[in-house]
Amino acid sequence: MSEPPRFDRGHTDDLMSFLAASPSPYHAVANAAEKLEKAGFRQVAETDAWDGTSGGKYVLRGGAIVAWYVPEGAAPHTPFRIIGAHTDSPNLRVKPQPDLGGHGWRQVAVEIYGGPLLNSWLDRDLGLAGRVTLRDGSSRLVNVDRPLLRVPQLAIHLDRSVSAEGLKLDKQRHLQPVWGLGGEVRDGDLIAFLEETAGLAAGEVTGWDLMTHPVEAPAYLGRDNELLAGPRMDNLLSVHAGTAALAAVAGSGAALPYIPVLAAFDHEENGSQSDTGADGPLLGGVLERSVFARGGSYEDRARAFAATVCLSSDTGHAVHPNYAERHDPTHHPRVNGGPILKVNVNNRYATDGSGRAVWAAACEKAEVPFQSFVSNNSMPCGTTIGPITAARHGIKTVDIGVAILSMHSARELCGADDPWLLANSLVAFLEG
Repeated sequence: MSEPPRFDRGHTDDLMSFLAASPSPYHAVANAAEKLEKAGFRQVAETDAWDGTSGGKYVLRGGAIVAWYVPEGAAPHTPFRIIGAHTDSPNLRVKPQPDLGGHGWRQVAVEIYGGPLLNSWLDRDLGLAGRVTLRDGSSRLVNVDRPLLRVPQLAIHLDRSVSAEGLKLDKQRHLQPVWGLGGEVRDGDLIAFLEETAGLAAGEVTGWDLMTHPVEAPAYLGRDNELLAGPRMDNLLSVHAGTAALAAVAGSGAALPYIPVLAAFDHEENGSQSDTGADGPLLGGVLERSVFARGGSYEDRARAFAATVCLSSDTGHAVHPNYAERHDPTHHPRVNGGPILKVNVNNRYATDGSGRAVWAAACEKAEVPFQSFVSNNSMPCGTTIGPITAARHGIKTVDIGVAILSMHSARELCGADDPWLLANSLVAFLEG
C-alpha cells in the first residue's frame, strides 16, 4: 500500500493561529479583514457612495464580512463566484445583567447560544471575549484570553447515577460559570473588570456582546500529527479557507471571468435572521451596489445573478468509529480524504446535480479529491446558509465543507490536511 500524500502544513499552521485569535465573530472578521488588507483589499463604508473601480474591497458589519475583487475590465453583468460561510459558533453568552452568585461564589449569568454540546463546556478553562460599545457610540474588541471562568461539574459522589444514566444538565441552573469568590454580589462588577482590563474609563461601556471561549490552544494530534484539535472549526475553518482563497485569486494576476466574493455571515447557528445573517439583506445589497457602481442597470443585475454560483462552505460529519451505525451505510466521509459535497433531497442542503458538476470541475482542476455526504434516513440532518442563499437571491448554491468529529463541541477535530485541500478547491472554484 502506497504512502498517503503529505501536504505543506503552512495553511493549517495559519488556521491554528486564526482560530486562537478569533474567539468571537467580531474578532474573526477583523482578522479576515487584516489578511485581505495585506492582499491589497480596502474597506468601503456602507454609508459612502461606491465607485466602479477595479480591485479588492470589503464591507464589515458587526460579525459579518463581505469581500469581493473586481477584475480589470469587468462588465456590469459579470457574474459572481461566491464562497459563503459563517463566523459564529455555539457557546455561552453573557446576559444583560451578568453579575450572579451565591454561597460564597461569584458567577457570570450566561445564555446558551446555538446548540452546543453542553457537557464539553464543563470543567474547561474559559476566557471572555467579544465587543463592547462605548458612550460615544464606538465599539471596541475585548479579549480576556486567560483562564477566567469555569463551569464546574458536580462530583460523582453527589450524583451516583451519572455514569449509568447519563449526564442531565438544566440549562438555567447548571451552566452558570464561576469566576471568583466573594460575599455580596455587586451589579456592574464584571463590566468594571472588563473596563479595567481593556484600559477604559469606569462607566465608559454602555453595551456589550460577550461570550466565553476555551483558552486551550489548537494543537496537532495523533501518531503522525495527522489530526487537528481546536475550537470553533464550525465554521472558522471555512472562513479562513475562503479568505485565503480570495486573497490568492486576487493576487494571481490571472484573467478572471467572474467576480470572486467571500461572504462570511453571523448568526447561522440560530437561524440567520439578522442584519448580519445570511437571511438578511447584506449580501444582496453588496452585490447589487457593485453592479450599479460599474454603471449597470437592473437588467445587468439580473443577468449577473442568473449566472452566479455560491459554494456554501460549512463543516460536515466524518464517520465516527464508535458510532458508524449513525451514518448512511454507503456514505462514510473520512478525515484527510478531501472536502465533502453535502446532499439532501429535502433541501436541507442546496446541492443538486448541476451544482455537483460545478464542484467536481473545481476539484478536478485543483487535483483535490472529494467525498459525498448524505445523512442516514433515520436521522434528519442539520442545515446551512446554502438553502437560505439560494432562495433569497435566486443564486445556484452548492453545499460543501470539511468533515470533522465532535461538531458543536467546545473543541472539535478534523484532519490536518483537509483545510489545505479545501482552500485549494476554493481557489479553483473562484478562478472558474
